[in-house]
Amino acid sequence: MGAKHSKKLAGEEIKQQGRRSAVFEETSSEKIRKYVVTHFGYSMLSLARRGMVDAPEELWELTELQKLNLSLNCMKCLSSSVGLLQNLVVLNLWGNQLSSLPPEIGLLTNLKVLFAYRNHLIEVPEELSCCTKLEVLSLANNQLTSLPNSLSTLTGLLKLNLSHNNIVHIPTCVYAMKSLIFLHVACNRLENIAEQIQTLADLKILIVEGNCIHSLPKMLCCLTKLELLNVDYNDIQNVPAEMHQLSRLEKLACHPLDKGLHIVHNPLLKPIKEVLDGGLQAFYNYLKAI
Repeated sequence: MGAKHSKKLAGEEIKQQGRRSAVFEETSSEKIRKYVVTHFGYSMLSLARRGMVDAPEELWELTELQKLNLSLNCMKCLSSSVGLLQNLVVLNLWGNQLSSLPPEIGLLTNLKVLFAYRNHLIEVPEELSCCTKLEVLSLANNQLTSLPNSLSTLTGLLKLNLSHNNIVHIPTCVYAMKSLIFLHVACNRLENIAEQIQTLADLKILIVEGNCIHSLPKMLCCLTKLELLNVDYNDIQNVPAEMHQLSRLEKLACHPLDKGLHIVHNPLLKPIKEVLDGGLQAFYNYLKAI
C-alpha cells in the first residue's frame, strides 16, 4: 500500500516537473507565446529563476514583447538575437553571470529600462548609446571601471546606478546626462568628484558613500535641488562653506533611506563633530562663519 502510494506521488512529481520545464522543451515560438501576459497594456514575459544557461532560441521570434524578464538565471552571455526584440521597453537581466552585453543591444531603440546589475560585466558596449529613450539604467554590482564616452547621448536618463563597481572617476559621459535626478556611485574607488558635477542641475539624490573621496568640490553646492546627499564612509577632511546653499537637505540623516545630509564616518579636520550634534542648522551656521 505504502509502495503504491509512494509511486503515485513520485509519478505526480515527475508530471509537475515536466509541466514546469515544458517552456524549454517545446520548440515552437507559439508554445512559448502562451506564457506571455498583458499587464497594464504591456506584452510581458518572465523567464526568471529558471536555471537557464541560455535563453530558448524561439524567444527571439516574439517580436511583440515589450517587457522581458530573464533575471536570476545562469546566463553567461546574451544572444545577439536580442536585437530582434525592437519593441522592448524593459529588459531585466539582473542576477546572471554575464561578462558582456552584445552590441546588438543598441538596436533596442525603444528601451526605457535596463537592469543588468549583479552580473560580471567588465565593460558596456558603445552601442548602448543608441538607446536614447533610456530613463533607468542599473549596472550596479559588476566589475566596471568606466563607461564609454558614447553614452553621453543618454540625455534623457533619469536614474543611473553604478554602485559596487571598480570605478576610480565618475565617467565623463555621466556629466552629459543632464536629466539625471538619481545618481548612485557608492562603494567604488572614487577619490574625488569633478567640478563638472554642477552640470547635473536636476539631481535630487546623490549617493557616493563608501569611496575614498578626500574633499567635496565647491560646485557641488550648485545642485540646489538635492534632497539626499550621502557622503558617509569616505576620507573627507574638508567641506565647502557654501554647503548651506543646499537648502533642500533638511536634516542630518542617519537611516540610509532618509532624505538629508549623510556625512558620518569621515576624518573631518575641523572640529565639526560637536557642531553636527547640534543639527543641520548648527552645521550650516558654522560653515557660514568660517
